[in-house]
Amino acid sequence: MARRILPRPKALDFFSGSGLVTEGLKRYFDVVWANDICAKKNRIYAENFGSEGLAQCPIEYVKGVDIPRADMAWASFPCQDLSLAGNLAGMDREKRTRSSLFWEWMRVLDEMPQPPPILAVENVVGFLVAEEGGYFRSAYQAIRKRGYIAGALQIDAINFVPQSRPRSFLIAVKEGLRVREFVQEAPGPIYHTKGVVTAFRAVGDKGWVWWRLPKAPARSLTFGDLCELDCPVHSEEETQRLMGMLSERNLQKLRAAISSHRRVVGTGYKRIRREEDGQKHQRLEIRFDGVAGCLRTPNGGSSRQIVLIVSDETVKTRLMSIRETARLMGLRDTYQLLGSYNDAYRAMGDAVAVPVTRWLSEHLLAPLAMRNCTSKGRTFEVAIRD
Repeated sequence: MARRILPRPKALDFFSGSGLVTEGLKRYFDVVWANDICAKKNRIYAENFGSEGLAQCPIEYVKGVDIPRADMAWASFPCQDLSLAGNLAGMDREKRTRSSLFWEWMRVLDEMPQPPPILAVENVVGFLVAEEGGYFRSAYQAIRKRGYIAGALQIDAINFVPQSRPRSFLIAVKEGLRVREFVQEAPGPIYHTKGVVTAFRAVGDKGWVWWRLPKAPARSLTFGDLCELDCPVHSEEETQRLMGMLSERNLQKLRAAISSHRRVVGTGYKRIRREEDGQKHQRLEIRFDGVAGCLRTPNGGSSRQIVLIVSDETVKTRLMSIRETARLMGLRDTYQLLGSYNDAYRAMGDAVAVPVTRWLSEHLLAPLAMRNCTSKGRTFEVAIRD
């Protein structure tokens, strides 16, 4: 390993939301420009990173000629129409779905005098598999036509934080860049999941790249480690009402937690289930495995996660706190979260877990940029494998 002084690579953060991608990138990149339509999320972004370089407008109003030159562009375009739990309306430009804003991002890149040589596209796993990989294929082909080589990864935040949150990543680099040390010949068992293989088969491109990432260190944190134990709890009546929503299977989980005779922290979501009587029932589905369910945006009571604290054979319940949602996304406690409970919860539920972006940056995006750096700016010393 030799040490060299290299330019610090620059990045663009499209659909930047409340800034969690910028937070994950900042150790390895200077984020010189960001954009989002949501005024409430822009307030959080500006509070933590300043408003310089933050374009607070719909992406339809963004012009590529106005964006500074950069080495990498990140785009976490809207997922609503690709989520397997949603309506799967897709990315059709004519239907003007939220997820079709991907094509506005393509337009912006086309307008840039020098598009970034590295692209990172993030979305839900449905991006890989919906319509048998058809939506992914259209995005992949659009990027390939612009002179990039590309491949996909699936990374679950559970490798870093106690939250089950799998996400897909389409990583592309301009043809001719040095990539040999960052690729492998065949899919691996960790990041090249069935969803990634589905996307690969849908694409049918011999130029597909199997990106290489190291295995993440074993996670030691549990949700109990992140839990705020001094938050106000529900009334006994509300807790009993929630307990009345437990199925027999979930009652068994609760009994096991109580019989452990120690403090146990769990989480739960309300869900509508059709049961043996043919009727739909609202159920509280709980877990005590140290992992929280995937954070969602708070569009109704069922999308807010419940916290259960079992101690001395008593059960207390409450809504998950905002700081707990932030910790589940890998945020430092000093990160400023503004607005109402729902505003801050939505800011976390719509975001990318910070350690995932940081891991991807450290082991793939930043090394690629440093190998092929085109921007001029601050420099820093880094170890490079020769």
